[in-house]
Amino acid sequence: MIDEPANAPEPRPRDTDAHFVSKPVRIAAAWSWRWIAIVLGAIPLVWLLGQASIIVVPLLVAVLITALLVPLTNTLTRRWHWPKWLAMIAALIALFAGVALLILLVVLAFRSGDQFDVAQLERRYRELLQWVEASPLHISEEQVNQWLAEATEWIRQNVGTLIQGTLTAGTTVASIGAGSLVALFAIIFYLLDGRRIWLFVVSLFPRAARAAVDGAGERAWISTGHYVRVQVVVALIDAVGIFIGAVILGVPYSLAIGILVFLGAFVPLVGAFASGAVAVIIALLANGFWNAVIMLVIVVGVMAIEANVLQPLIMGQAVQLHPLAVLLSVSAGSLFAGIAGAVFAVPVVAAIKAMVRYIRAGKWRDEPDPTEGLSSDADEHGRLVPKRIPLSHLRRKKTSST
Repeated sequence: MIDEPANAPEPRPRDTDAHFVSKPVRIAAAWSWRWIAIVLGAIPLVWLLGQASIIVVPLLVAVLITALLVPLTNTLTRRWHWPKWLAMIAALIALFAGVALLILLVVLAFRSGDQFDVAQLERRYRELLQWVEASPLHISEEQVNQWLAEATEWIRQNVGTLIQGTLTAGTTVASIGAGSLVALFAIIFYLLDGRRIWLFVVSLFPRAARAAVDGAGERAWISTGHYVRVQVVVALIDAVGIFIGAVILGVPYSLAIGILVFLGAFVPLVGAFASGAVAVIIALLANGFWNAVIMLVIVVGVMAIEANVLQPLIMGQAVQLHPLAVLLSVSAGSLFAGIAGAVFAVPVVAAIKAMVRYIRAGKWRDEPDPTEGLSSDADEHGRLVPKRIPLSHLRRKKTSST
């Protein structure tokens, strides 16, 4: 065998198509096909969730309500040593009693206030017509009456369609009732047996990934709890701001308006619009057109501050999201999934971020299998706490494996 000389030139690799493609293009192509695979894999999952929304949405609502109630149940069980079932009943009673009390205050406020008589409503209507006619629009009373007549005629001709829509609305009401029952039962089981339900989900993953899944889920749960509690604070700020504005303007039923705003703030878009519209209409009927305009400015200002300042700043700090990310999340959620998307967009994005950050940190690599020897309790912050496996058990396990 003849040895090659030491200074012999290395053989030149054969030119292939890959050598004519720059490295940035190859990297972009590698990212592109992976993202295409992810999107194609997510499409059937999103479609399935959309078809099962009557079940998925109540379960997600139950998660948010449970995150709000867990600190109370933990206080009752850990500090006062109540049984878990009794703490769960007390938390549900406190929730329903609080909502019922707010609704009762609204009803009592409307019943105790001055009633609007027909003469007052007609006078406000005349004032509105005079303002519209004097405005640059120059809309006369005859035109308004003609539009009202056309609207009445359209309703008469489309009464069948309206009846069908009413039946559809009844079906929607029935779906809401069924979803409420699903959410109620889910809350009960989450509070009583949430840890064991979560461990069942964790056990579906490979053993090597269970510690990562359990730790990521714990971080997502903490983030969800922060979101719910901050949402209550934001709703209270909205209610107080509009209530003070109504009191300053002398709008009747100010307390009822503030409570309606507080309850409506938990339903993005529709809730804020409906509660603000009630405040403006009451101001129009009671105090006249310009008072209603000022009330409208106050409502729009409070809602704008809440949506563009309070939500991004307070919510962003609580769930560790940038204010721009909060705005984009709510916008994208409402665009693709309507009201439900607007409600769940921020907690879902925050939970995903917390999970990815925990998994990327790699601290879970030294954690034991969470499906062995776990406690079903939670700490005072609502975090699911694993019961550490005794060191002697780990030694016996290591000895037996060797």
